Amino acid sequence: MENLILAIESSCDETAASVIRNGRIILSNIINSQIDIHSVYGGVVPEIAARNHVENIAQVVDLALKKADVSVNELSAVAVTNGPGLVGPLLVGVSYAKALSIAAKKPLIAVNHMHGHISANYLIDNEGDIEINPPFLCLVVSGGHTNIIIAEDYDKYRILARTRDDAAGEAFDKIARAIGLGYPGGPKIDKIARLGNENAIIFPRAKVSGSEYDFSFSGLKSAVLNYINSREMKNEEINVPDVAASFQKAAVDALSHNCIRIALKHNLGTFALAGGVAANTKLRNTLKELCLQNGIRFKCPSMLLCTDNAAMIGAAAYHKFLKKDFADMSLNAVPNLEL
Repeated sequence: MENLILAIESSCDETAASVIRNGRIILSNIINSQIDIHSVYGGVVPEIAARNHVENIAQVVDLALKKADVSVNELSAVAVTNGPGLVGPLLVGVSYAKALSIAAKKPLIAVNHMHGHISANYLIDNEGDIEINPPFLCLVVSGGHTNIIIAEDYDKYRILARTRDDAAGEAFDKIARAIGLGYPGGPKIDKIARLGNENAIIFPRAKVSGSEYDFSFSGLKSAVLNYINSREMKNEEINVPDVAASFQKAAVDALSHNCIRIALKHNLGTFALAGGVAANTKLRNTLKELCLQNGIRFKCPSMLLCTDNAAMIGAAAYHKFLKKDFADMSLNAVPNLEL
């Protein structure tokens, strides 16, 4: 039986809508990004983001349906991100999805944004792309989250390790600003690091006392900022590509080695990446190589599906649809919704 889900994502600065067939096949995936608007301010301004979502959401949804060649009547359900994220942007998506659900008389499905990132791995978006199913180990790494989880089922996750302070993506953004790269920091560090020597500066890899696998990035962030300040006080030149490459190597080393150790300890033969930082080429290549060396299947979404998008929300919603796990009209935005 063919199930078609229209998914809406508006948790931050992308207005996105997608139509997904049976939780795997992308019929459309429309993303309206506000990066150019917010780059002027050095980061996302919530009120500006919310206003732009209001202006764009109707046409983005219409375009997703048109590209998928699907009418509202053919839909099985309407899905929407209800957290975590910025409350204003979330409310725009939730309100629109609720209204559409009522008007079209279709079930409403609420999706945790981070569950969406994990579920991006279920989507088949390249020829020859491998299919994965639970259980598998997953590194969820973004601007707000750094967790190693076991996906025990499509909607059941167990956290094995987490950051004790800063998320990896937040550290990337802060260091990018410190070395003058601006917003968004992750892609810019990724790009300029290719021009630098990753062994030029040895930055620390933190170990958390009393926890074998948890992460800490505040020390790494402080070490990089101290290095920059020290060079500036001495009027010494700062080699930006070297700083970016050395910082990136330290962050990726910390992330990747813990993942492989846990995968081997729990005898999990499949490993997946998820979240915005999963688009980092150094992280992707390092984990792919480590998985290959240890006989572990590796899955990572395409670059487009690592960043915020609605296709991943549709993939997550499909399994809730099968269980008839529907939301009612009391659904609200939950900015701090837990993984």
